[in-house]
Amino acid sequence: TFLFPVDIMPLRFCLMVNKQGQTRLASYYEWMPIAERTALESEIIRKCLSRSELQCSFVEHRGYKVIYRRYASLFFIVGVDTVEENELGILEFIHALVETLDKYFESVCELDIMFNLEKAHFILDEMVMNGCIIETNK
Repeated sequence: TFLFPVDIMPLRFCLMVNKQGQTRLASYYEWMPIAERTALESEIIRKCLSRSELQCSFVEHRGYKVIYRRYASLFFIVGVDTVEENELGILEFIHALVETLDKYFESVCELDIMFNLEKAHFILDEMVMNGCIIETNK
């Protein structure tokens, strides 16, 4: 069996945000005070929502590499360390997460996330454990 060293934690946070900038799901994999989380979320959300579809889906912000993708009315935003993380791999993870949510909710939409937040967290927690992606199957 392969065990991750304690200091490896690729994902730092995962956010689902609507087009108006309202956070629908937030999961953090490192401790951060609430005030800092709120400030970080608002800055990242503002930065991602202001970019056009023609621009790259990778942004560096506050020492994080932010990878995002828009599906219908939701933005899926993942923050990782800037060192040694594959952006395309994270985009594949986002796509697998969306496909899993889509399969579970039968055509997922923002309302499914809002009214079934606990289930959405369960699905995310099945795919990510302590910041490490452990499951990519649908």
